[in-house]
Amino acid sequence: MPQSASLYTAGGAPTAMRNIAEAADETTVTAGARRFRGKNKGPAWKRPADGPVTVVRLRLTPDPAARHRLEGLFGAAWKLKKALKHDARSRALAYEAAHRRRRNPGRAKLWRTRLGLSRDALERAAYRHLDASRHLKHHLSKAVAMHLADEVWTGVERHLFPDASGRRHGVPKVGSWWEFTRIPGRARSHTTARKWETFRLHGTLSGHLAGHAAPGLPDGVSPRQAAESAPGTGVLAQPRTMPVPPPPRSRGRGKGVWWEYDGALTVVYGGGPDGRRGDLVVPVRLPQGAGQWPHLLHTLADPQAWHKVDLVRRRDPAEPGGWAYEAHLMVLKPAFVPASTAARRATAPTGRRGGVDGNVSNLAVVSVPAGQAPADPIPGEPARPERAAAAPTRTTEASPDAAVISSKVTMSDAEQTRIARRERKRRGRQRALERSRRASNAAQYGLSKRQRKRQRRRQATGLPPRQVPVPGGPRLLRADGKPRRSYRRDTVSKTYLRLRVRQAVADQRAAQSRKTRARHSAGGIVAVHGPSLVIEDCDISGWFRLWGRACARFTPGMLITALEHECRAAGGRLVRASTRTTALSQHCPCGRRVPKHLGMRTHRCRTEDGGCGLTGDRDLIAAALAAFVHFQDPDDPSTARVDYTLSRRVLCTAGPGLPGALSESTALIPTTGASGAGTGNAAAIHHTRRRRRSPRPRERRQVASARRNRISTVSTPDEPCPPTTAGTTVTPDRHRPRTRLFNRPPPQDLSNRP
Repeated sequence: MPQSASLYTAGGAPTAMRNIAEAADETTVTAGARRFRGKNKGPAWKRPADGPVTVVRLRLTPDPAARHRLEGLFGAAWKLKKALKHDARSRALAYEAAHRRRRNPGRAKLWRTRLGLSRDALERAAYRHLDASRHLKHHLSKAVAMHLADEVWTGVERHLFPDASGRRHGVPKVGSWWEFTRIPGRARSHTTARKWETFRLHGTLSGHLAGHAAPGLPDGVSPRQAAESAPGTGVLAQPRTMPVPPPPRSRGRGKGVWWEYDGALTVVYGGGPDGRRGDLVVPVRLPQGAGQWPHLLHTLADPQAWHKVDLVRRRDPAEPGGWAYEAHLMVLKPAFVPASTAARRATAPTGRRGGVDGNVSNLAVVSVPAGQAPADPIPGEPARPERAAAAPTRTTEASPDAAVISSKVTMSDAEQTRIARRERKRRGRQRALERSRRASNAAQYGLSKRQRKRQRRRQATGLPPRQVPVPGGPRLLRADGKPRRSYRRDTVSKTYLRLRVRQAVADQRAAQSRKTRARHSAGGIVAVHGPSLVIEDCDISGWFRLWGRACARFTPGMLITALEHECRAAGGRLVRASTRTTALSQHCPCGRRVPKHLGMRTHRCRTEDGGCGLTGDRDLIAAALAAFVHFQDPDDPSTARVDYTLSRRVLCTAGPGLPGALSESTALIPTTGASGAGTGNAAAIHHTRRRRRSPRPRERRQVASARRNRISTVSTPDEPCPPTTAGTTVTPDRHRPRTRLFNRPPPQDLSNRP
């Protein structure tokens, strides 16, 4: 809308709003004069809101011509979506500027209608953009434009109307080209045969197997027989460059019709109305081993369950152009559950009730038989996302029928070393990106202190100034403190783009690795302690503000999210208890309050102070207390209370499994595969490398600063007590000890006089 450009100029706000309203009225009249198709004669088919849905990712292998068309398709879709986001943002700002109109709900609704803040208005705006620009109609159809407008409206709707908690999102932003990775497709008609617009998936699983069967596979094998093959058996032998299948010839008409195609799986897009290059045909590459074929058989065997296809791209430096393309197929079926996972969930001990204590770098779980725990039921409740991933600590074998069993999940030394190495590589790539940006935009950065000092020395000796290729100083700023030129207008090199792609791919692999570890650890916890668990309702964002590095390394919320999903899948739930009414870490199972600061990792209820004498691990005892929490309303964490009478009888007496269960892990948490080894998508061959010699330790090594030393008196929840100086404890505060420049003490006389 051109009038929105002068919306906030001095003294021109009312005029701008009036111009927008008049333009909206003209648009409404023009749109109302058009003729549309009438209502359906029969009831419209709708996908059930709570129906089962799963998404399978299909890798696309386009040839150079198809890749060129895909790049043009994504470029055209981004231009249209960017224009729609600009329109939506201008209309939303105009709506926010009318404070008096928004006070009355009726007038606010009328003002939104006049501004065009509705789904239908944004769809009409998309059609106008598509008709006004001739080149976009070579790539995009009106169906794709409509779905792009619907995505934009979703963000606008979250800004205009509050959610169930009363919160609203901010004004929708435009975004960048690199964040645009998905083109939505239209769903297939489930009432009319052969009706599927935009992106379509043609072919069958049996046709794909017949066309690309492995050499050693028997003739005429069916997909079900291939899924029943032993793991490691090769099912498919697909070439690196997949052949593009031609459309079949229709019976009697002499024209190719994709609805009669039953060969290898292929994604087909008809293109825009002005396109003259025919259908865009991209072959699909399936996993070749037998291990993934039960999943493929579950999702691809029945074409009638296919719902819609979205075209997605992701960063991949190994692909031409730096982008890999995928087709995300939505299938109206429940998610695939492997037989091993189903058997593990079926054999989970339902006769136990456990407690979980989440921490910055560990997760403690203690469970007791259900007969010794509070008898209130635990129906399902959504657990709070808090992150965790890990490997079990040292354990001793315990019987699953023991009264009290415990497990403590932490990060192993090998995993910590692997994460530290990954972080070093990430920092190196980040430094390389910064150097490349500074070298390409040297005029936007100042010189560092060392570079300025070198320039002054050369000037003092009469030497000409030397050009600095990579300035090391700060970004040049304006008088208001903002950069003189925005970062998005910087010139970047091809090396910078390649490094950024590598960084994005490495981050995706790390995120997938953390999700895999969390899923395996959660499955092991439920298999040992059962699906009925209680956890404290903690604020993980506060942990990240204090111990962000440790939380990012261990990710305590991700495991609890996976644990909530696993408990629900196994027929139980993960309930949250308020810390205000329970204070599990500050109480003993006998009911006595035992205050502990974060540095105290051992619980001691002293008999000389009137306690029961129980000694154990702080986290395990807090988790054990969580197993004895009962609720008046399981959906309200503030109604949680601890039954200290029952916990005193079970935990404070030397019963089965005690007291060892409160001091160390007594039940092994089974995990699948190496923790954090990779994404699990494909097997990799790791070649042995010669180990580099470790450099000899230097004597009297200088220390740069306290930041490099990381000296701090603020302890994390898993660190020992703060150090003492002259018999007094150093209080955790913002003051840090002075850092000496040498490892040895300085001389008494700074002039080195005798």
